[in-house]
Amino acid sequence: MITRAIRVARVGSAAELAAAALMILGFPVLMLAALVPSVPAFAAAAAVTYLADHYLHRKSSYLINRLSKVRAGLSIRFLIRQLLLILLLARLDLADGIVFYGAVACFIAFYGLQAPHGALVTLIRNRRRMPVATRNVDLAARIRIPDAPPRRLLNRSAEKMLHLDLFAVIGVLVSALMDDTLAAFVGIGATIALGTLYVVALMPYVRGSKIPPNAEKVLAAVDDWLAGYRPETVLYFSGSKDSAYQVNMWLETMEQLDSKPLIILRERAILNNLAPTTVPVICVPGGVHLMNMDLSTVRVALYAANVGKNIHLLRVPTMKHVFIGHGDSDKLASVNPFSKVYDEVWTAGRAGRDRYAIADVGVRDDDIVEVGRPQLAPIQTWQGVPEGRIPTVLYAPTWEGWDGNPGNTSLVLAGENIVKKLIKADPPVRVLYKPHPFTGTVSKEAGAAHARITALVEKAAAERATDARFTADAAAQAQAKAELTRIEARIAQLAGNGGEKGDEAEATRDGLVDVAKHEEIARLRAEWNDTYWRSFGTHEHRVITGAEPRLYDCFNVSDAMVSDISSVVSDFIASGKPYAVTDSAELGVEEFKRQNTAVRAATILSNSAAELGELLSAVRDLAGDPLAEDRKELKQYLLGPDEPTSIEQFNTAVADLARKADTRNVGQESRAAAGAAEATTTA
Repeated sequence: MITRAIRVARVGSAAELAAAALMILGFPVLMLAALVPSVPAFAAAAAVTYLADHYLHRKSSYLINRLSKVRAGLSIRFLIRQLLLILLLARLDLADGIVFYGAVACFIAFYGLQAPHGALVTLIRNRRRMPVATRNVDLAARIRIPDAPPRRLLNRSAEKMLHLDLFAVIGVLVSALMDDTLAAFVGIGATIALGTLYVVALMPYVRGSKIPPNAEKVLAAVDDWLAGYRPETVLYFSGSKDSAYQVNMWLETMEQLDSKPLIILRERAILNNLAPTTVPVICVPGGVHLMNMDLSTVRVALYAANVGKNIHLLRVPTMKHVFIGHGDSDKLASVNPFSKVYDEVWTAGRAGRDRYAIADVGVRDDDIVEVGRPQLAPIQTWQGVPEGRIPTVLYAPTWEGWDGNPGNTSLVLAGENIVKKLIKADPPVRVLYKPHPFTGTVSKEAGAAHARITALVEKAAAERATDARFTADAAAQAQAKAELTRIEARIAQLAGNGGEKGDEAEATRDGLVDVAKHEEIARLRAEWNDTYWRSFGTHEHRVITGAEPRLYDCFNVSDAMVSDISSVVSDFIASGKPYAVTDSAELGVEEFKRQNTAVRAATILSNSAAELGELLSAVRDLAGDPLAEDRKELKQYLLGPDEPTSIEQFNTAVADLARKADTRNVGQESRAAAGAAEATTTA
């Protein structure tokens, strides 16, 4: 019942649900205490509503955010509490007293301060919002960007301002209880004085040297930097904050380009979720600003997603435009008809080329270039299960998608069957469960299935911990955990407290990466990954969510994988390890293989997962694996040859396309010059 209530209320935990219930029920109790009247009961109920409200705000609860949509927002809740305090005074027969009039005047004046406070906060934020935000771009040498106001002034400013009424509320309650007029006016004075000081403290930050230059000067500084840097290859990306992983997967590739790279983002939310990189980054939310930006030196533009805002860069004819995507799979997104707007489409291997030919969506075969998948370099080739260790099977289902197709994910129809069979396998295996980060965002059924699977894995892990057949080196694990703590502390020290950046303008000014620190952090993250897997037994089941460890790290410690039709399968094939894919839509083995290239060397599972034994047999008997040769052939078909390396293929493709752009531009200039000469002769 509690789980259902949490889901209905859209809160994150039982504690949030309890806080929400206390806050909502607290206001009727406040009214009852005011009508009775009872000062102690009113004080207790007020304290509960204050604390519950504050807790829910700190948790950024969905429920709190929705209350403002039904006219029960933060200001209204504070106003209701204050009005109920006035009602309490009236019911205590204090309506003709000076405390009553003082409280009324205080709250009116207090709300009179809200308008200038809110206006100043909004004005400061608007004036300090840059037309572009950057990382690894030296704007500080070109324009003056002042420090941000202290975080204590702007962070959760409305909540802080409203909570200043506490002094008046406490003073009035003490006065009503103790019949002490002085207490009321001390509290009232503190509330009005502190509210006034808050407004006064904000005023210097709306004028003069406290605000950044205007948009014209900032954009001129960006163009000046571009003229000096002369970028040649741009990675362009637009999307929601949850899609940042689609651009993050290309950062290392951009760092390894032979040409000068630049990343252009369109949403501030993506910039805030961008992984650390040494590549210059410019976030340009405004389409007009982007179209006016000097990108004349860029010859190749790479697009990781098909989105509407791509048109703002696609309109530039002096560069060649390439769709590189954010994965290579048999999903319909991999053959989107929109792809024909690009000059070229780059795929990992021959499979991508054939996929477009079969789909017949207007992408010409001679516009497709096979470049491999540079991101797959960290994936290690399988040599079999190490002696003395039980096999590890990774269950990495994709999410439910937008269209409700049952074939999108195995979670709903097959997920529990898969996990149950894996945790009950004999001989035993270890289960790693790593769901897609979007799981449950569209389908409640998928979210519920994920919760049940998580519970299954965690319960099995607890039972295995007490099983005498499985032992672990406790001392080694304790040492590894201590090492993890040390590495995490060092990474935090090197990374600094990024959350303490005052605002976007200050982050833009100070956003130059320290290359030495960046490289050390990369080394430490690799060390962290190795230590993480040593911090628990190789027999322990595990639910893995979040950014770390990465999916490819899970590939490397696994001996087999169960997944769905997605780029995860194509990527896993790079390891050469056995894998299974679930036919959740029940197409049948032959039709499923016909429609999905990546499953041609897979064990095909029905929703009952009855065929899972075939996968486990292949893992345990390397010599008797019937699909080993099929996987080798499929790997080359999907991902291309191992030599030259994918990054070499990628750089070659960039260079070739840049030459095509130069040839086109020279041709245009020649035609323009010839036209001008002809016009002069005619004149």
